[in-house]
Parts: sequence; structure tokens; C-alpha cells
Amino acid sequence: MPRCVIIGAGPVRPQQRALVAPGDYVIACDGGYRNARALGVVPDLIVGDFDSAPRPERGELVVLPAEKDDTDTHYAARLAVQKGFDRALLLGVLGGARMDHTLAAVAAGLWLAKQGVDTTLAGENTEMRYALPGRPVRLAHDPAAYFSLFPLEGAASGVFITGAKYPLENARLVPDATLGASNETLAGGALVRVEQGSLLVVKAPK
Repeated sequence: MPRCVIIGAGPVRPQQRALVAPGDYVIACDGGYRNARALGVVPDLIVGDFDSAPRPERGELVVLPAEKDDTDTHYAARLAVQKGFDRALLLGVLGGARMDHTLAAVAAGLWLAKQGVDTTLAGENTEMRYALPGRPVRLAHDPAAYFSLFPLEGAASGVFITGAKYPLENARLVPDATLGASNETLAGGALVRVEQGSLLVVKAPK
């Protein structure tokens, strides 16, 4: 099945155009339609309350109220699940002037992952994925990058890392410690799995 690509209004780079494949279903969130245009991508759907950009005059629109329980990105995530997508890529949701938007995008990505959607958040220099019980994350070997693990819902237990410079076996990661930070893959790549809880797996350049 095609993948859903959700494009937000945060920073994007021209080279991220290569991340959008033919056949992807593209949802632009609010001012994300400008990012889509800059990347040369035509959205299949534009959703938002349009508080960060004027309401576009063209394209299929879902206009949301300004006062609502979900962010525009989370609304788009719900649409992706309703439409049956099992893979999602979020662009333009990390970085920028408002850290709360980044944290909200991480939350939306976790919700997607917990619905069974293989979810990636790609920023200018950062990639985020989610490890859940029964759903490990494989990381290709990249000598130019670190990867870090952060528990998202309290303590994460039964954490295993193989194929990395700093392996873990049946470890417990907690939100107020940094045991999972700044690891490196070995040749052949690494595998991250967790038995209880959820982990944000962050890849960033050295």
C-alpha cells in the first residue's frame, strides 16, 4: 500500500524532496502546503485552521476550527489511519521557532505508531522512529551518525540493543536519565527492541 506523507509548516530542506516517492499520498498541514510547493510536491489533501498561512485557493481542503483538541498534524495522523495507511513519513514538523510544535509532532507520531503505523519523523538533520513491544527498530550502519533512545511513557523496561558500540541487555530506561543517549551502530547495523513501554529512537549527525 502507498505511504502517507504528512508535511507541516516547520523547516524543510530541498534535498528532502527525494524522501517523497511516486505514489505517496501527501497531506499538507496548514502552512505545510507552502513547504509542499517548495519541494515540488502536489498535496492530495490540505488540512488546517490556517493560522500560520492564508487559506489556499486551490486543492482539496479540510478546514478545521481554530479551537480544537488535536493539532493539525494530529488530525492528519488520524486521517492517515482512517484511510488505512500502514506507513507514514512526517516532514516539516521538527525544529523551528516553537518547541511545543516539535513535541506535539512527537506525540502525534507516537499515536500513529501505537495504531500499528510504521512512522518516521524527518527533520533537517534528524530522524525519529518509535520502538514498541513487538515492533523493534532496525538501524542501518551509519558511521557519521549517533542514535539515542528516550522513553516516552514513563520507564521502558526490557530494552535490548544489539549491533551497537554500547549494547544493552534487559535494561530499564527512565525519563530522568540519559543511559540511551549517543550510541553508534556497528557494521551490519543495530537492532533496538523493548518489552514494556515505548522508545523514541533519534538519529542525528555526529
